Amino acid sequence: MHLDVLDLRNFYYRTQLGRVAQRAIRDQLVAMWPPMAGQTVAGFGFAVPLLRPYLPEARRVIGLMPGPQGVMPWPAGMENVSVLCEETAWPLSTGFVDRLVLMHGLETSEQPSVVLEEAHRVLGPGGKALFVVPNRSGLWARGDGTPFGFGRPYSLGQLEAQLRRHGFTPERHVAALYAPPSSQRFWLRTAAFWERAGRRFAPWIAGGVLMIEASKQVYAPTRGGLGAVVRKPLKVLEGIGQGAPEPALNRRP
Repeated sequence: MHLDVLDLRNFYYRTQLGRVAQRAIRDQLVAMWPPMAGQTVAGFGFAVPLLRPYLPEARRVIGLMPGPQGVMPWPAGMENVSVLCEETAWPLSTGFVDRLVLMHGLETSEQPSVVLEEAHRVLGPGGKALFVVPNRSGLWARGDGTPFGFGRPYSLGQLEAQLRRHGFTPERHVAALYAPPSSQRFWLRTAAFWERAGRRFAPWIAGGVLMIEASKQVYAPTRGGLGAVVRKPLKVLEGIGQGAPEPALNRRP
């Protein structure tokens, strides 16, 4: 089930641990997708903490928040871009989005297949989606002290298989949140060090979240008609339209 929007807001904007998590994930996102002018960027779930770097350059930024979670105005002090929506029907036209980020939207949903179908629908040709989910092998999924301790944690193979079943092609993946999910001062002050170390030694250290970039599969249209020339066509219809032969008995000598 989805977390309450007030709990998510309080974690990311009112706790030091939440700000550390926000910065670590957002840095990875911006490294993968530098802000570009003229793009439509959307987030589903509670992805708005990651979208601020795109506000100055993007053509539009949209924060989609599912009904069971609730909605809050965002960004603070600016024109609101967040929208309350149903998981099964996002208020966006097909092919409208260039870049889509999902965080706290897939693993907490009771209808993950529908969420992925909607994500696939709203992406335009060449569009890409980034899925941020709790890592099954990481420390952040093992307790309920942060939002990443709720819902279904994923392994890399599980998420990639689910994405392929819904028409996505996984392109690349990274991890984040290598520091323990602790509010102790030592871990908070050294969080940047652990992030750098984790990126360098990722095969040996499990990050708290997985971030998988995927593109939308678009199949080329097939040509109509037969794919090959029939070398020996049937001749059962030959002769239609020709006069029938006169019976021999009726012929005059």
